[in-house]
Amino acid sequence: MDIINLTAQNPGERIDRFLSKDLETLSRSYLQKLLKDGEISVNGKPVKANYKVSEGDKIQIRIPEPENPDILPENIPLDILYEDDDILVVNKPKGMVVHPAPGHYSHTLVNAVMYHCGERLSGINGVLRPGIVHRIDMDTTGSLLICKNDHAHQILAEELKEHSIIRRYHAIVHGNIKEDTGTVNAPIGRHPVDRKKMSTKAPNGRHAVTHYKVLERFGDYTYIECELETGRTHQIRVHMSSIGHPILGDTVYGPAKCPYKLQGQTLHAKILGIMHPTTGEYMEFDAPLPDYFSDLLQRLRRKL
Repeated sequence: MDIINLTAQNPGERIDRFLSKDLETLSRSYLQKLLKDGEISVNGKPVKANYKVSEGDKIQIRIPEPENPDILPENIPLDILYEDDDILVVNKPKGMVVHPAPGHYSHTLVNAVMYHCGERLSGINGVLRPGIVHRIDMDTTGSLLICKNDHAHQILAEELKEHSIIRRYHAIVHGNIKEDTGTVNAPIGRHPVDRKKMSTKAPNGRHAVTHYKVLERFGDYTYIECELETGRTHQIRVHMSSIGHPILGDTVYGPAKCPYKLQGQTLHAKILGIMHPTTGEYMEFDAPLPDYFSDLLQRLRRKL
């Protein structure tokens, strides 16, 4: 069993909300389960999810040994960019969900990774997300990091929290972005009306920053690179939409009709840079653009 000890700040905040901000690699639903199971105590006493923290509260989180999930390994081919005893970096295809969730208990990246790695996966993030440190949306492609042990997971989760992991995405957006570079600094939270969406207008939005630079202009569309400073749900999609340049193919945050036949947003996690959890060496992985993305760029270039 892993034990995490924290001292509370932000008095008056619900403990589940406080912990989900401080422990970004543990989902809020998993933290709520730990609270329900009595695995989280404040000043030595178990508390419920609606407990409001006080300045200086001593919080202890006990993370039980991972159970054997009812999630089955599946022999699904993986596009492996790098692998050693600590980490696995894969190039996720379009249409693949990262981890099991209601409605997606099979054919996920986790099912494929469980088959490939066997027992060699970190258990920190619960039974549904073995090895998963961060995630990308179902229709986003590209580099994804998997941890094979708890040591690697803890170190890389800390890098993620400190924003020292480099994550650069390539995207095609609607409209002509006039400036060569820019930054969107706007908090992101759950949409106040449509709970499946995220929004920069949410009342309890969390700090979110996206830097972008223009790679090519096509008149009605712009090819850009986005670098994440934070990693909120749907961050690039929400931020680019908020400045009037939604991602091409994104029917959730952009136009309902797309002029090209696409499966979801034209967004690819291209560059992933980390300090290796064992050697301390900086490593950078580059996931090549998927064929549909390269083909679309060629079509747009021909129209110029």
